[in-house]
Amino acid sequence: MRNPFAPGAGQRPPELAGRDREVDAFEIVLERVSRGRPERSLVLTGLRGVGKTVLLGELRSMAVRAGWGAGKIEARPEADLRRPLSAALHRAIRDLAVRHRAPDRVDEVLGILKAFALRSAPDGAKLRDRWQPGIDVPVKAGRADSGDIEIDLVELFTEVAELAADVGTGVAILIDEMQDLRPDDISALCAACHELSQSRAPLVVVGAGLPHLPAVLSASKSYSERLFKYVRIGQLDRPDADFALLAPAEREDASFDHEALDALFEASSGYPYFVQAYGKAAWDAAPRSPISAADVKLAAPEAEAELAVGFFGSRYERATPAEREYLRAMAELTEGRDEPVGTAGIADHLARRASSLSPARDSLLKKGLVFSAQRGQIAFTVPHFGRYLLTQA
Repeated sequence: MRNPFAPGAGQRPPELAGRDREVDAFEIVLERVSRGRPERSLVLTGLRGVGKTVLLGELRSMAVRAGWGAGKIEARPEADLRRPLSAALHRAIRDLAVRHRAPDRVDEVLGILKAFALRSAPDGAKLRDRWQPGIDVPVKAGRADSGDIEIDLVELFTEVAELAADVGTGVAILIDEMQDLRPDDISALCAACHELSQSRAPLVVVGAGLPHLPAVLSASKSYSERLFKYVRIGQLDRPDADFALLAPAEREDASFDHEALDALFEASSGYPYFVQAYGKAAWDAAPRSPISAADVKLAAPEAEAELAVGFFGSRYERATPAEREYLRAMAELTEGRDEPVGTAGIADHLARRASSLSPARDSLLKKGLVFSAQRGQIAFTVPHFGRYLLTQA
């Protein structure tokens, strides 16, 4: 019952270890933008399980504590940007409304947002098929409702940013799984951010996604390389991984001995999700404090079984037989290590023509199981996935 460790998708760990640099940087962004100083939007990249979603949630909380309007969305490949962005900005405007002295102005911006949201319905759709965004004000026509997502985003962001400027703060839009945005939406988002950065409007976008997200943004707009500040989120180093275990344990009057910490770091490789999973299992297995290396060894199969089902297995089950063959070839060539492998080498390993493997590779890219590390290279998006696949062969 007192186990402090919490492995879970996007679930904040008891100790947000090793992310002080990113948190401090965002605090500076909030202050600079509030003062009308120029500052780039932020993009966090990394493998799955490194804590991008958790960090995104922490940054949102920081923005709210600073009096900003903030809204968070998760991009989905099959959905356009209008609906989730409308919901996020509705939340952000409500954050600002409690401080704004002109309710009519707040309602005006909400009316513009409603007009933007209603454009998500296809032309000619019947009234009963139109999505209603739940914004209880009349539509304000003539702004952000042209149907051109790029024009509409610039106009909408401008209105919302001006509302934030009225109360001396800003707006933060946080987008998880940003690489899954549709190409037109990514292009429009980059263009809107570019437009607003030139006018120093108090609105920032914070995106999070897989390691190839910078390439996706660059392919959309060449200036995106200068538009965003890119931060790579990786494993925790040994001191931070130890702190992520020791600090929560000490609050429960418990501890780990040095050999246990050695064993936990070797098992987790410093990936925050794995640190939580192995820490939780070791706590449950230990009869007393301090938790020992023997407790970690006893608990490891339980942690690995849980990861096999909830972290690895759910993704493996999504792959077709042809895709699993491709994934296993990657695992065999890397010997289970988290490193990229050449696509030509995969074809040679399977004794197949490279062109015949393209459908499987492209499908795995769309499913987010692999990413293109660089031209001609492919890598797993999930750490330790190759090691897991070798046990399934």
